[in-house]
Amino acid sequence: MDPVDSGEPSSLSSMAKTLPFSSGNPRVEETRGVMHLFADEVASSTSQLPVGRKPLVCVLGVPNHMTYADFCRFCGSFIQHMLEMRIVRIDEMEDRYSVLIRFDSQESTDNFYKHFHGQQFSSLEAEACNVLFMIDVQYTGSIERGHASLVNSAEQPTCPVCLERLDQDASGTLTTICNHSFHCSCISKWTDSSCPVCRYYQQQPEKSICFVCQTSENLWICIICGFVGCGRYKDGHAIMHWKETQHCYSLDVETQRVWDYVGDNYIHRLIQSKTDGKPVELNLPCPHAGNDCGSCDCNADPGISEAVLDSKVGAIVNEYNELLSSQLENQRLYYESLLQEVNDETEREKSETIERAVKLKSQKIQAKIDNCAKEKKFLDDIHENLVKNQDIWKAKFQEIEEREKKILRLMKLKDDKICDLEEQVRVLMLYLESGSTAEQLSTSDETDGGNTYP
Repeated sequence: MDPVDSGEPSSLSSMAKTLPFSSGNPRVEETRGVMHLFADEVASSTSQLPVGRKPLVCVLGVPNHMTYADFCRFCGSFIQHMLEMRIVRIDEMEDRYSVLIRFDSQESTDNFYKHFHGQQFSSLEAEACNVLFMIDVQYTGSIERGHASLVNSAEQPTCPVCLERLDQDASGTLTTICNHSFHCSCISKWTDSSCPVCRYYQQQPEKSICFVCQTSENLWICIICGFVGCGRYKDGHAIMHWKETQHCYSLDVETQRVWDYVGDNYIHRLIQSKTDGKPVELNLPCPHAGNDCGSCDCNADPGISEAVLDSKVGAIVNEYNELLSSQLENQRLYYESLLQEVNDETEREKSETIERAVKLKSQKIQAKIDNCAKEKKFLDDIHENLVKNQDIWKAKFQEIEEREKKILRLMKLKDDKICDLEEQVRVLMLYLESGSTAEQLSTSDETDGGNTYP
């Protein structure tokens, strides 16, 4: 990233904010610098973009869980317009990194700002992309003098992935936080968060804390199981761990020295004592071998000394093997006890879960039984009412049948009477017809008797 001339107008200086940054592997060499950015209020207070802006932006506060490939995919639609990207650390932001980006034109820079400023990195997270225009970038570290800018370098470096020249006119380049440069298309295929060259991780290492009290001072690590506890000058959780597990060797985080709780001293080379069976420090051979020394067996015959030394070495090897076997046996018993505790806890949780499930199932079954009993009672009541109604309707039906029978008898009597009346009427009509016929005959006879014939 090219340093920009710092002779900006005073009006721009009044609207800018300064952030110190750093890059590089701290164990090798580190680059430090200062970036001058337009303040957030400049772009948010007005609808227009800041006056005097340049094709340089900074993406602040990118979460560390986003790898280089993730960030390249996030801004993939603008990769072809990016000439250079550089990953840096902001001193004020922990567990985050920032990206300095230089574009090929001001239009591409403005479009990038409008598209990504305020946009979430992922739909599953609340982290938003914060893009600010840069006024100036100034480097103060020694690495920057050696690797000033990819454009200003006399000889263009090559990409470690594809071994092609890092020509910014053809494609953009990305400089990782450990100051190694790659093509954006090459680094986008790297799924790990480490550097492909030096394997330096962009995440800052987490500070160790006591597993019990969460303190970060006077820490000791058990070299057998890895338990981290505070020392005796804090709350003494490391000593409590030794008393509980008999893991007697603990490493001081600051000095990297090993402490033996059994011998109550620092140790370097351990052997097992034949007298009490405790691990003790191995005494080195006398440095005055060949000289007059009355405190050791320096004056002994060299062959005898060599044989004694060989026997001692064999004894030490045996003692080391016994010590290792005893420690492994203790470790096995310890972890078997832990495994037994876990199994007991699992069985207890299973039994409790089964009991809860059975209880819940019995409650549901009892509720169904109660509902069925209520329904049975309701149906019994309905059945009883129906039986009563059946008797009533039977009585009514019999009454209706008797009434119909009576009506039928009455209708039969009525029909018989009607038949008799019809017969009488018929006889009467015959009688009347016969009487009228006889009267007509007598009338005709009388008429015939009074007539005179010529």
